[in-house]
Amino acid sequence: MARTSAKTLQRKKAPARKAKKPAKPIALYTWATPNGHKISIMLEELGVPYEVHAVDINKGEQFAPAFLKIAPNNRIPAIMDPNGPGGRPISVFESGAILQYLGRKYGRFYPKDARAQVQVEEWLFWQVGGLGPMAGQANHFRNYAAEDMPYPKKRYTDEVHRLLGVMNKRLATRKYLAGAYSIADMACWSWVLSASKYTDLAQFPHLAAWKDRVGARKAVQRGKAVAADLRKPITDADRKILFGQRAR
Repeated sequence: MARTSAKTLQRKKAPARKAKKPAKPIALYTWATPNGHKISIMLEELGVPYEVHAVDINKGEQFAPAFLKIAPNNRIPAIMDPNGPGGRPISVFESGAILQYLGRKYGRFYPKDARAQVQVEEWLFWQVGGLGPMAGQANHFRNYAAEDMPYPKKRYTDEVHRLLGVMNKRLATRKYLAGAYSIADMACWSWVLSASKYTDLAQFPHLAAWKDRVGARKAVQRGKAVAADLRKPITDADRKILFGQRAR
């Protein structure tokens, strides 16, 4: 029988594998607002590592040069992914774009099937272009305007009411906006929660059931809680920063 030398045995050993470095966490730049909640909820749903960088918009931190490099519109949320396409870092701003990016990267909550994807995108952009801006304006004139202005209060409150009616009809025949739970639901949920402070959702039973269904998810609850303890009532000094902004 041929003998195998120690040298031969050494050559046959599999090369030692280098320990895989843990993925660096995604940096989330956010504040406790409905737009900020969209992304913290998505990251919690994905269960991926991320770290929170609170951007106090009441104090003007959204105008810091470092933040403007990744969010030129000086608005939260934004992310910096150190493990972006091709393994290189990438920053993404605008909540809809961030949701799509994360959905594509991790292959969850954003279907690959073209028809299913269209439905998700319809309701995502419906929120970005409609529900969010209209609810934001209603909230501003109802709660933050320096003077009582009945016309814009009614104008935006009525439009939010109309939009909630659109959602209610949609949800009469399905559990979630695009069929399966998706980034479209995450985008809309916090804005519906905000609108429910001045709109009785009892008149929209399908929407109310959806709000509770989404809100019962543990990841949604965790995402909603991100930076919540940092938010304080705005002061007169805060108003000067938040409202009446012009190009810089």
